[in-house]
Amino acid sequence: MVTGEVPHISMKKAVLTPKAIVHERYGSNACYKIEEVLESGGSGCPGLVIPQHHKCLYRCCLELPEFSITSDTFTRKKDAEQSAAKLALEKLGIQLTKNKLTVQETWDELVARLSFLFTDQFLSSIHPLIGHFRAAFHREGDLCGLVPVSILATCDVKLKSLCKSISPKSELNPFLMIALLMKAAGMSGSISTSEGELWIWKQNLHSSDIIQTLRNQQSSSAESIDIEAIRIPCSVEKPVETLTLNVSSNEYYMDVIAQRLDVRDCSRVMISRPVGKVSSEMRLYFSAPENPLLVSGKSLEELSDVNGDANLEPLNARASYFSNQNIYGDAILATVGYTRKSEDLFHEDVSLSTYYRMLIGRMPNGNYKLSRDAILAAELPSAFTTRSNWRGSFPRDLLCMFCRRHGLLEPNFSTKGTSSLEARPVILETCKKLKLLNSANDIECANEEAGDANDEDSGGQGNVQCEIAVLSKEQDVIIKYSTENSFRKPNDAIQCAALKVLRWLSNELEMPMEKLSSFGDIHGIHVYPHHFSKEFSLCPSVHKVQQKSIFKKSISLGSVPVDWSNIRQENGVTSLSIEGPYSGVSPSTGSLTCISYVVSLMGEGGHRIETLETKDEFEFEIGTGAVIPQLEACITHMSVNQSARFIAEPPSKDFILAAAGESAKSLSFLSLQGCFLEYFVKVLQITEPLEDRMEQALFSPPLSKQRVEYALRHINESHATTLVDFGCGSGSLLDSLLELPTALEKIVGVDLSRKSLCRAAKILHPKLSMSSDPTAQGLGIRSAVLYDGSITDFDSRLYGFDIGTCLEVIEHMKEDEAWKFGDIVLSSFCPRILIVSTPNYEYNPVLQRTSLPNKEEDLEEKMNSEPFRFRNHDHKFEWTREQFNHWASSVALRHNYSVEFSGVGGTAGVEPGFASQIAVFRRNTPYQAESRNGDSSEGYEVIWEWSDIMSRCAL
Repeated sequence: MVTGEVPHISMKKAVLTPKAIVHERYGSNACYKIEEVLESGGSGCPGLVIPQHHKCLYRCCLELPEFSITSDTFTRKKDAEQSAAKLALEKLGIQLTKNKLTVQETWDELVARLSFLFTDQFLSSIHPLIGHFRAAFHREGDLCGLVPVSILATCDVKLKSLCKSISPKSELNPFLMIALLMKAAGMSGSISTSEGELWIWKQNLHSSDIIQTLRNQQSSSAESIDIEAIRIPCSVEKPVETLTLNVSSNEYYMDVIAQRLDVRDCSRVMISRPVGKVSSEMRLYFSAPENPLLVSGKSLEELSDVNGDANLEPLNARASYFSNQNIYGDAILATVGYTRKSEDLFHEDVSLSTYYRMLIGRMPNGNYKLSRDAILAAELPSAFTTRSNWRGSFPRDLLCMFCRRHGLLEPNFSTKGTSSLEARPVILETCKKLKLLNSANDIECANEEAGDANDEDSGGQGNVQCEIAVLSKEQDVIIKYSTENSFRKPNDAIQCAALKVLRWLSNELEMPMEKLSSFGDIHGIHVYPHHFSKEFSLCPSVHKVQQKSIFKKSISLGSVPVDWSNIRQENGVTSLSIEGPYSGVSPSTGSLTCISYVVSLMGEGGHRIETLETKDEFEFEIGTGAVIPQLEACITHMSVNQSARFIAEPPSKDFILAAAGESAKSLSFLSLQGCFLEYFVKVLQITEPLEDRMEQALFSPPLSKQRVEYALRHINESHATTLVDFGCGSGSLLDSLLELPTALEKIVGVDLSRKSLCRAAKILHPKLSMSSDPTAQGLGIRSAVLYDGSITDFDSRLYGFDIGTCLEVIEHMKEDEAWKFGDIVLSSFCPRILIVSTPNYEYNPVLQRTSLPNKEEDLEEKMNSEPFRFRNHDHKFEWTREQFNHWASSVALRHNYSVEFSGVGGTAGVEPGFASQIAVFRRNTPYQAESRNGDSSEGYEVIWEWSDIMSRCAL
């Protein structure tokens, strides 16, 4: 037991640094010599006239009687000295071990530290507690000099650390920490406590000079301070509200908080650890129970489990979720306190918007929104494609941030396997003769960007896999996930695995605990229910009373243009109104689209309540789910410089208030019943997908145009009158057919993407409708149809066409689906001619290397060192020439077709072949007028249809 005043804390068993250990062993015989090292500028531009500033680093040479050793370079001298000492100890074979304090020694240290805080020596120092002591001495009467125990537990890091060493649970349990401090105070002979009260004070009076000095330290601030704070009611049925703490210049802010919590004095105010950043002064304040736990006979074991104590107030689910601590009763969230930097009271306002931004920041789907400050537009993307296209923090960082905010350990990422030649399609021996056939000035930039591409599930790009374990503070496994797919690089596997876990958490975090395991198994995620429920049990309680609006679909903000009245809208977009002429430059999957937008909250009847969110420039990648579905559906109907308005159902009120900013306070009283969001969007710029930019850099004309020209040549040579484009996308081929005279009379496009079909319709419709007589424009086309359907399903309306095309489509399927398509199209659709193109995997080294070696053996070594990426993250496979020839020859033989091979983007007979390899199938049997023995299956849905008769009638 410690008695009397203790001037300092004993550190006999503290962990010794390497330098301290060296000193114990060698004393003055250890000589440290510091040397300055100038870091090279690294500008890569020698001979500059202007002197370059170099960073100064330090290297330490430690000379011992037996030997000398030199450290690496460091920015600080003391780090260099410690590094040299550590290297010397390693050479001597001395292990760096931590000398842990025993339980009794820890108690002694805790008593000593607590006693020291009430000495004149401490009050003459600079410490955040000094402001609280000053406030204590300003009081009159019995409370003069009394300090709340909760303040000591909050403001002194050493006390918290020692309490945590005695009982690790005290970190999350403020009641237990206070119990430990009260017990330590009772073991001291210099400070006093009162049973049932939560004050501590010095037994003997402090020096009158010290007290007078503290009392004379007047605040330089105004007479009173208004601090905006947040009240979080215990009941989730009650709304979170703002309140104002009015603190006079000489008033103790804890007394004001005690009044607002309706407790008798500030010793009854409990304080949470910092909320948000560790350095933040934002904390939760709540009341201690009237019948405190600190009664005689209450053991620490009982105190460590406060959830079952009948004396406690009900658990505040929202506040507890916010702070990762058990908070009871009503709570006040405020940023206020004393710091080392100033004698004045530090304070910042906490707005309602700040509260909700921090709240949704704790949700997996909220992190990504906040990182881009686009709460009402952005979503957590569904795919991690390329580094250059990803916006905001990477998935691994987001998952780590999520774990930290929930008081969990950093996730454990482990990878297994290495890149392997066996993990990729076989490169033919003839690839040794690889030559660069085309070039452009920007090839180097394009390839450099391609070098950052991250690989998705692409059928054998590597064999690296990642396992993620999410752990509690007690190191219990909460979630474990292993990637099923293989990746080329460890970082690719880590990022994609982290994104998978984040997206699962964003959907399932609020699910009833009993269903978690089964839903986790569906996604390949193993959940440990007991540990998961222990860490996330508050999530359903926090969000169970979310207010949702009733979406009124009868509201109309504008008319849909007549030309597009037969195009169905999707993804919840209603009353889409597009303004401005169609420029012809539209977004496609993989393109980076830059937009501006304004989101307004609209009330029942269509009146504007508040503008919630505005962004002058907002960029995202199409096709990755990086924005809400309604916004992407709208954008894909637009072109550059067009603007549009659409309405959508609002998200939960949490997100509305987080986006509202200063108006959140007034909106917090508003019911969302009958409200909706109005989006005004303008497309500013579209950057083509990386694959298209690569092709434009390497090929002239671009590879996509060469494919279209190849198809057009066969169309003209065959005198075809009917054509079906399987996987027509946005209609680039069909559009090209309208530019040149052909014998075609009917053109049809089939695709699974309604968005792409809508874009195709917007391109084709004005061109076909520009004249009452299309033949006057050199066009013989009488009808055009766009179908929504799968090209592996049969529709009798497309039986027996003269020519079918399928350009760069099959690689987006799984390989078994590509085989199914070959069989279906040749056995059921039976076109007279079928043209199929797909990337040549053997050409990828040309696209992905900025330079090629001169010697063949060097090339072979490079090609065998690692697999090459697929050209697009959405490709499920890419075939070599041998594999493509095998596929085409097999399906042609089975269905009585002949096949010939060619391609574009290269020269026949020159390695590594064409960039796009093409197979042209020709039917050997004559056309049968009867459609498959009378089969009249019509599985496709008409999205858009045009005929010259309809056009003339409209005119």
